[in-house]
Amino acid sequence: METVSTNRSHGGMQGVYKHQSAETGTEMAFSVFVPDHAPGAKLPVLWYLSGLTCTHANVTEKGEFRAACAQHGVIFVAPDTSPRGDDVPDDEGYDFGKGAGFYADATQEPWAKHFRMRSYIETELPALIAQQFPADMARQGITGHSMGGHGALTIALRNAGRFRSVSAFSPIVSPLSCPWGEKALTGYIGGERAAWREYDACALIEDGARVPDMLIDQGTADGFLEEQLKTHLLSEACEKAGQSATIRMQEGYDHSYYFISTFMAGHVAWHAERLKA
Repeated sequence: METVSTNRSHGGMQGVYKHQSAETGTEMAFSVFVPDHAPGAKLPVLWYLSGLTCTHANVTEKGEFRAACAQHGVIFVAPDTSPRGDDVPDDEGYDFGKGAGFYADATQEPWAKHFRMRSYIETELPALIAQQFPADMARQGITGHSMGGHGALTIALRNAGRFRSVSAFSPIVSPLSCPWGEKALTGYIGGERAAWREYDACALIEDGARVPDMLIDQGTADGFLEEQLKTHLLSEACEKAGQSATIRMQEGYDHSYYFISTFMAGHVAWHAERLKA
């Protein structure tokens, strides 16, 4: 692991790092905020997964999470959204290829070699975080935005017992039911829709997956709400399955980091309550 930069902020250290990933076969960058803590102490970890076109830098620079993480003693980890590099295949659209890994392990060519974001986020990067930072991996929460909200929900639902808390901002709740999901999963996984269910939060809940609780914030002025995000599908799936969920429609908010930063401190506090020792 190589340190790219470190900056003191809000009584903690904000770092950006990079390493050579075995899963993606590329160099991967990520950011970590570590609050000040007693020597030898281990802190809970909150993962944040970003949306389409983003890198770790979007939330690191605009997410306004550091004061809340320092207050509650929570490490904040923000990975990239896809492999990068000249040898990595790409697509002309913003919603597929680089910046749009969809937190899936691709099985289709030419994507299968590098686009292994599911394994990277679920296995490789957590092992690195546990090794390099004062992280208590028995106390993990996960959140994300848009495509990253999809990632947070599906990763938590697939990994029962790993995450004590899961939340999301404007998540893609059902890739089976929206153009973004259909394009990404067809390209990465293939045309057999049954294979997509493990990448669909609503389908996972329908198939019996559960998390202790979830918190969702969605802006009513979000231009992607009706066609891509379809929050009502998650509400219906949770209600039918008896899955505990707080789903809040926030009047007048859009899809941007103005929205995310407004509610970020509340999400950090919500996770911190559930990540107590």
